[in-house]
Amino acid sequence: MMRIRYIFFILFFLAAMVSCQKDEDLKEITQPVKEDGTNSLSAIATPGNVLAVAGTLKITIQDSTYTFDAAKDSIAFVNVYLDDKKYFGITAINKAHTMSFGISSSGYAANNITGAIAGSQFLFSTGNKSNIQYTLSQNAVSLDSGKVSLTQYSRDSVLAKGTFTTYLAKDVKLNSPAYKVVGSFDLKKK
Repeated sequence: MMRIRYIFFILFFLAAMVSCQKDEDLKEITQPVKEDGTNSLSAIATPGNVLAVAGTLKITIQDSTYTFDAAKDSIAFVNVYLDDKKYFGITAINKAHTMSFGISSSGYAANNITGAIAGSQFLFSTGNKSNIQYTLSQNAVSLDSGKVSLTQYSRDSVLAKGTFTTYLAKDVKLNSPAYKVVGSFDLKKK
């Protein structure tokens, strides 16, 4: 569980970095990040670490749908390497910095693949100074964490296109109820 939290800390760090640099026409995330020596993590400059310039990321949870629009919000497709293991994912933060989402899968990003969810988190502010946080359920980790399917990846103007399903809980306790989350993404690059 600690590894999942660490992966999402990095994904959200990258989202914040991308968000802060969105107006500067960031094309790739290239800054390496190191931990305390027990693990080595880096977001290496690859064609897979790209800020979307157009397209949407949609998330549906508990009968509500939330949409990130790459024309105004920051959405990035990232590759993360941790202890010789590879992960790919999508991280997003809206322009108002009131909503963020991240999802990852282990392995390499490629066309027409489906992978198990390695981690996911959805945070948003309700506007009355309270925040809501959904994280990958411990129950989901022991049962079925969900899947992310890439139908297209890094081809022509397509950055990434696909769908995902996962199970997130509002509480990190072992028996917290998990809510099914479904989503889709259709992201474009320059």
